[in-house]
Amino acid sequence: MLLKKRERESAEINGSSMADIAFLLLIFFLVTTTINVDTGIGMVLPPPLDPTEEPPPVRERNLMKILVNETGLIMMDEEPTPIDEVQNKLIEFIKNPEGNEELSISPQAAIVSLKTVRQTPYRIYIDMLDEVIGAYAFLRNEAANENFSRDYSQLNKEQKDIVDDIYPKKISIAEPDPE
Repeated sequence: MLLKKRERESAEINGSSMADIAFLLLIFFLVTTTINVDTGIGMVLPPPLDPTEEPPPVRERNLMKILVNETGLIMMDEEPTPIDEVQNKLIEFIKNPEGNEELSISPQAAIVSLKTVRQTPYRIYIDMLDEVIGAYAFLRNEAANENFSRDYSQLNKEQKDIVDDIYPKKISIAEPDPE
């Protein structure tokens, strides 16, 4: 007698819990993944003034006004200035090595005011802010080399505070005029 061999049924994997596993994996990856967020421009803001007090007076001599219009034209104290000359003019204004009557009295009194119009391209605004911060970085690095024979980035906290007192970073970002 010949016995007929029975066909075996193929083994199946139960797929009912597959959706649960996929859901758990999705939650796991959402929880463990870090998402980079644009941090913006990092600046330390001064503490708010007491509303009952008048702001301190600023002598016009100590204020460098920079205006950037919608076409990218840069005006420094009402003179058109190419962007590649901004940093050098700021260094001269802040430092005032020759005691010029039109430049700031001292580095501690110098204030740089950056103002734009609402249509100013963001890239030009960032370039101008980089030039202003670059001028202060140059001056602080120069002071660090003169006083401590090292670059500013290599100084310890106390030494950086001394250099920061020599060249305090006073940048005023003025609001655009309403239209």
